[in-house]
Amino acid sequence: MRLTSKWAGIALAILASFPLSIFGQQTSDAIFRHQMEEYGIKFTEGNRVKLLKSGQEKFDDMFKAIRQAKSSVHLEYFNFRNDSIASLLFDILREKRREGVEVRALFDGFGNDSNNQPLKKHHLESLRNDSVDIYEFDPIRFPWVNHIWPRDHRKIVVIDGKIGYTGGMNVADYYIKGTEQVGSWRDMHCRIEGPAVNELQHIFCRIWKKVTKEDIINDGKYYKGAPAGNTPLGIVNREPGSVYSTDGHVLGKNDAVRRLYIEALDAARDSLKIINPYFVPIPCIKRAIERAIDRGVRVEIMVSAKSDIPLTPDAVFYTVHKLMKRGAHVWLYEPGFHHSKILMVDGKFCTVGSTNLDARSMRFDYEENAAILSPETTQELDAMFNRDKKDSFYLTKESWNEFRTSWQKFRGWFGYLLRPWL
Repeated sequence: MRLTSKWAGIALAILASFPLSIFGQQTSDAIFRHQMEEYGIKFTEGNRVKLLKSGQEKFDDMFKAIRQAKSSVHLEYFNFRNDSIASLLFDILREKRREGVEVRALFDGFGNDSNNQPLKKHHLESLRNDSVDIYEFDPIRFPWVNHIWPRDHRKIVVIDGKIGYTGGMNVADYYIKGTEQVGSWRDMHCRIEGPAVNELQHIFCRIWKKVTKEDIINDGKYYKGAPAGNTPLGIVNREPGSVYSTDGHVLGKNDAVRRLYIEALDAARDSLKIINPYFVPIPCIKRAIERAIDRGVRVEIMVSAKSDIPLTPDAVFYTVHKLMKRGAHVWLYEPGFHHSKILMVDGKFCTVGSTNLDARSMRFDYEENAAILSPETTQELDAMFNRDKKDSFYLTKESWNEFRTSWQKFRGWFGYLLRPWL
């Protein structure tokens, strides 16, 4: 029987809306996973994640795991600050070398030179004399300016190919002791066990080959991540160029972390919680936040009232003030410097990693984040956020004028103009 034009039109309308209605019924974590897998990110099942919400927790847990290492320890950091916590780490690594464990360590040249207690040539020679393989990514050399970007800002440790660590912490005392300038130093790291550790290992092995020319990428003895829990997890890696595995998933891409944040923000239906220290998002990220606000998502942003660097904080305050006027709830953390780089969506999924919400991280540097599809982990971070609000200053139109003088507001406006380079 032939359909009349009227009924044919109705049938086509139903067919056209069917996939959208099914998509609309999906939860935000399912939508996010689908979009990231379409992009090429691989999510592995069977992972276990432990949040490490302070420097003391991170170093206690990680040093214990390194002491128990049987075959290999791989470390990739923006910097190892030449202080007591790094000295303790290097002593443990020396001990593991004497036991026959392979030790490989990388640090970024700019990250080292820009901290106030850098590793010197004699420190590196001492470690190498004790058979600890440690190398510098892109050392700063004349004419200097050609070494500004990209930098290796990732923080990755892999032990025996089975245990991985990643997050926002470098190796420095101030993650435990704080600093005179900002007080306590808050940050976030996580311990991962399971198949996702193989992804972290592959990222390390790639940069190790780039720096040292030693190719261990395809050596199976370094990939031992086996099911250890029930958490789906994707490793999102940003590096210049496009890098794919033999089975076609993304190992690294210029816009990887950008896509991570945009897809997560666009998937949100109920709530978004963001903590980020240098919150000067590039336009596409800022627009995604505004879209969430406009569709009724409760957007909460936490930044620090104090900072470790000049000018950028002024641009941060200018940015959050604009978003506050749009409808975001903004909190200024006061007891110290909140260096955490985390995002929680709908209490269902979250990301923890090295990526700042600024142009440097999104467009230039090597970065890496864990996308964790776990309500339990996300709600643990939500609870931390809510506790930290008690130690924070809530931004309103009235409190903004109390918080910032006219001169400070001008500095913020000027800093915001420089956001493509911050």
